[in-house]
Amino acid sequence: MADVILAGDIGGTKTHLGLFRAAGPALTPIRDCVYHTSAFQSLEQACAAFLAADAPVDRNVQIGAACFGVPGPVIDGVSHATNVAWDMAQDSIQRSIGGVPTHLMNDLEVTAYGLPHLKESELAVLHRGDERHGTGNIAVIAAGTGLGEAGLIATPGGYVAVASEGGHCDFAPRGPEQCALLDFLAREFDHVSFERVLSGPGLHNIYRFVVARRPGAEPAWLTDRMRTEDPSAVIGESAIAGSDARCVHALELFTAIYGAEAANLALKYLAIGGVYLCGGIAPKILPFLRRGGLVAAFLDKGRLRSTLARFDVRVSLNPSAALIGAAWAGVAMMEKETLRRTNGAPGSNQ
Repeated sequence: MADVILAGDIGGTKTHLGLFRAAGPALTPIRDCVYHTSAFQSLEQACAAFLAADAPVDRNVQIGAACFGVPGPVIDGVSHATNVAWDMAQDSIQRSIGGVPTHLMNDLEVTAYGLPHLKESELAVLHRGDERHGTGNIAVIAAGTGLGEAGLIATPGGYVAVASEGGHCDFAPRGPEQCALLDFLAREFDHVSFERVLSGPGLHNIYRFVVARRPGAEPAWLTDRMRTEDPSAVIGESAIAGSDARCVHALELFTAIYGAEAANLALKYLAIGGVYLCGGIAPKILPFLRRGGLVAAFLDKGRLRSTLARFDVRVSLNPSAALIGAAWAGVAMMEKETLRRTNGAPGSNQ
């Protein structure tokens, strides 16, 4: 029986592929692997490498569905990803893996599907709402290589994820300093979206703005590290350590903007089920997020402050949330296909 799902979380930096076995309400991982996205010229090539890697181990595996979360809009089964140099098409990928039913979804869409399956130990609470809701709409926002946003809508039949490209909406500054940040970036970019400030490259953009506003020699150790390492990671680590005042201020601005945009998304979806910060950055700067700047900006919505105070704000600590969500979406695909075949079989009463 084809009860195995090939799942993927495709990112601008990393591609995470995995095989999962579905058995009733449970999903059991078989194996997974993380690759550098730049190591491959296509998703088809990455899948071929993954499936060939442990062929003897997988010889009894029969894949029943494949689902991949990709960083960008998926229209008519095709994605021209924003931060990945691949063009991805369901039909082409399906052919490359032997005709297995294949589905491309937005990466935040599959992340949203993964959230209900996380354990409490895989979540960090930044703000506890004054009322807990077992079900309700959930807002999902994820700063990483880019900025993703999605909603998880509560329906009588269960949650339904809704993808968006909200990260590319206009950056809405709050206060004089953020207005100056917008002006600074507008001189460089033709369109200043939230992704220009809420992402790995976005944190570096904010740091450059802070340096321009606070001229002075950069410490030699910081210059050396930023030359040889990921500048955004260095800025974040230096801010958490308190070893450079301008890095600290850059991360303060970043977390304030993150909180404000998370609240914007929460209001749009009326997220009484909670707001989840996913992606690679939030877990890495969690000590800084716990200082309260993000929550203060999240609640700073005037007349809607008391409404937002009722929503939990949590950080996903599981880097595989999107992969898990893609696998569960694959389970849903197989269930629909089984139902279709059953209803269409000879002798069916349907």
